[in-house]
Amino acid sequence: MLIDTHTHLFLPEFNEDRTAVVDRAVEAGVIKMILPNVDGSTVCGMLSLADRYPDNCYPCIGLHPTSVRKDFQEELEHVRNLLVSGKFYAIGETGIDLYWDKSFLAEQTEAFRSQIILAETFHLPLIIHCRNSFEEIISIIEKMNHGQLTGVFHSFAGDRGQAARIINNGFKLGIGGIVTYKNSGLDQVLAGIDIKHIVLETDAPYLTPVPFRGKRNESRYLTYMAGKLAEIYQIPVGEVADTTTATARQLFNM
Repeated sequence: MLIDTHTHLFLPEFNEDRTAVVDRAVEAGVIKMILPNVDGSTVCGMLSLADRYPDNCYPCIGLHPTSVRKDFQEELEHVRNLLVSGKFYAIGETGIDLYWDKSFLAEQTEAFRSQIILAETFHLPLIIHCRNSFEEIISIIEKMNHGQLTGVFHSFAGDRGQAARIINNGFKLGIGGIVTYKNSGLDQVLAGIDIKHIVLETDAPYLTPVPFRGKRNESRYLTYMAGKLAEIYQIPVGEVADTTTATARQLFNM
């Protein structure tokens, strides 16, 4: 049994075959899927999917950094209201993204800090989006973390030094399709890290693993990430599944 700790099956890319995609994932052994939110426009679709598959799809709530604009405080008020009235498994997807647009760095930083406070208040893990922004993010966490924060650095592709800082702050490494890419170097980084610090993810419909790279990603492809970790750690794929599933269950209080 596998848990996909990061998948966006509620996005328009799955409008034509969403039911089949979920069914294929479950048939492949990916029986639980964590759904990080993007922004106010995606909440209804995400909650609808979670309501339809309560044993398989688990909703999170947050504001993605690339959706942060001048009105981000209104978005975060909506997030807080939903947290009060509904059941969610994490705050996210949140973080800082300096790849696409740096013009809202101040707003992204404030929104990230606010969502850290929400995570503390509601005793939930954080799902962190970190792109070209590791130092900005980790410095905030190190200043705000008083031993209570936890979560996952989604789509980790950093070095061992970055991994150590993440782990030392009580966070896990989210490993997805990048680990299957020939020149990523991520296999060498992970070889020196205990697998207990890892959770698996797809980020579907993005970051599709080899051999499907270039096509739409699906949660069922999580098996390829599990297979690659079995190769890296030289252990049976069943052991990879058992360990990463146990870690995900504990992290998301499932």
